[in-house]
Amino acid sequence: MKDYIGLLIWAVIIGGVFAFAWRKGLLLRMANYVMETREELRKCTWPTYDELKGSTIVVLVATAILGAFTIGADAVISQVIGLVMR
Repeated sequence: MKDYIGLLIWAVIIGGVFAFAWRKGLLLRMANYVMETREELRKCTWPTYDELKGSTIVVLVATAILGAFTIGADAVISQVIGLVMR
């Protein structure tokens, strides 16, 4: 019996939230947003597998170069600060 009361309470809460959203027009706005998003995504041109692979390689190489530069700059600055602090 307690399980049914808890279930009934949740059903009333969910129903109230749904009724509120319906009355305020939130459901219609959400449906319009989803439809417009799907329409825009159909207009997109998606990269081919080769383009995606090439772009991924470029990003990985650029990230490695930036990481190496950061490590090198950190090492040089650490050495300079170490010499100055002596």
